[in-house]
Amino acid sequence: MKPGIHPPYEPVVFRDKAGGFAFLTRSTLGSDKSVEWEDGRTYPVVDVEISSASHPFYTGTARVLDTAGRVERFEKRYGRRADDPGAAR
Repeated sequence: MKPGIHPPYEPVVFRDKAGGFAFLTRSTLGSDKSVEWEDGRTYPVVDVEISSASHPFYTGTARVLDTAGRVERFEKRYGRRADDPGAAR
């Protein structure tokens, strides 16, 4: 690595504001705010809006859209073209 051109890669706490979840990792991102971690040391903290602790996909609360029903409604409303390769079902 070329010296003097890379940002510092240091421990940072990322805190999920929605889920109250925090984790310690390393990042080049810094912050003016800091927090005392479980090990007793103080680290910069970055607040994020959403993480795997609060995202619906990871928590299992994601809604499944009825795409088949939407396609059928569209075909019923507008029909299929005769030259459409998918028309022969």
